Amino acid sequence: MKILHLYHDLMNLYGDYGNVSAISRILDLNGVECTVDRLSLGDDVDFCRYDFVYVGSGTEQNQKLALEHLRRYKQPLREYIENGKFLLMTGNSFEMLGKSISGFLGEFEGLGIFDFSTQETEKRFTADAIFTFEEDTLVGFVNKCSLISGINSPLFSVQMGMGDSPDSKSEGILYNNFFGTHLTGPLFVKNPYFLEKFASGLCGNDIKTDAFIYEKRAYEITKGKLGERNE
Repeated sequence: MKILHLYHDLMNLYGDYGNVSAISRILDLNGVECTVDRLSLGDDVDFCRYDFVYVGSGTEQNQKLALEHLRRYKQPLREYIENGKFLLMTGNSFEMLGKSISGFLGEFEGLGIFDFSTQETEKRFTADAIFTFEEDTLVGFVNKCSLISGINSPLFSVQMGMGDSPDSKSEGILYNNFFGTHLTGPLFVKNPYFLEKFASGLCGNDIKTDAFIYEKRAYEITKGKLGERNE
């Protein structure tokens, strides 16, 4: 299994490297050998070499730097997604794949792989969150200054916290095996059962998180405490 952590140094807020650490660990514990490449600005990217690509969240300025670098790989990235390869983008990184990003830094054309648009605001939205995915409950934190419109295939349903916009009951985007969300924590560390499902889909067989004892305990405590606040 070959994993690419793209913009590992540029887009790495909120301990996002933990997502790569968590999925590497669960694969290793289940006997799946994996290697991790870490690439950033100035590196050549060959998406077809990888089974899973991860991009984390960054400052608004760093997002624009990553966007300009990623622009030259628009077609290979589109093909990677259309071919059903696994890609996770957390925080504001997935905004780069929309039509545009507009706000206090100016107007930026997105990659246009998806039809949604992003409007940045000077107000920052921060909140704990409870989202659902199929029958699963996920917990985490949202910290963003962006409002998103035009997503037709959302990833999560919002039970607590902020979705794509303040009045939205959906969050993120899911297409084939592309997952885009503002939920951080990091996502895989906070949600070991979601990690288990994601890794099972990636490998095509059941992947277990039996060794994630403390992560599961932390998840249950967090879910319980946030649930009490949401009553």
